[in-house]
Amino acid sequence: MTITEIAQILSGFVGTLCFGILFRIRGWRLCAVSLGGLLSWFLFVILNRWIPNEVVNYFIVALVISLYNEIMARVLKTPTTMFVTTSLIPLIPGGSLYYTMAYAFEGNREHFLEKAIYTLQLASALALGIILAATLTKIVCNFLAARKSPDAHA
Repeated sequence: MTITEIAQILSGFVGTLCFGILFRIRGWRLCAVSLGGLLSWFLFVILNRWIPNEVVNYFIVALVISLYNEIMARVLKTPTTMFVTTSLIPLIPGGSLYYTMAYAFEGNREHFLEKAIYTLQLASALALGIILAATLTKIVCNFLAARKSPDAHA
């Protein structure tokens, strides 16, 4: 791992920590959220070495970190939304969105459309990862509740 990658991972932690403070998250929840930000960028850096498709990497990281968020939300008895909105901050495609808007204002239609589609792909990958994690968690929780139910009545 290079110094640049380590700096990026630590920046993911610090950025998430700052957003957590901004959102008034305190105590162990702030630690869990910040760790989620660190893990999200760490996983992204590692996946970029193996998988050259950034959109796929966004989806995988969003799925894994959203599962982490679901677990931590239950452990710390906190709404999942708080974890999801902060732990995935390092993955927000801000640069891509910036260039999309810059090309739009310049009137550079070709580059604008190319960047806009790419930005939408990244955002969609994040959204799909979050949705799939929430759905899987719901299915598992319902399955566990159904298994518990007959034993309680016996």
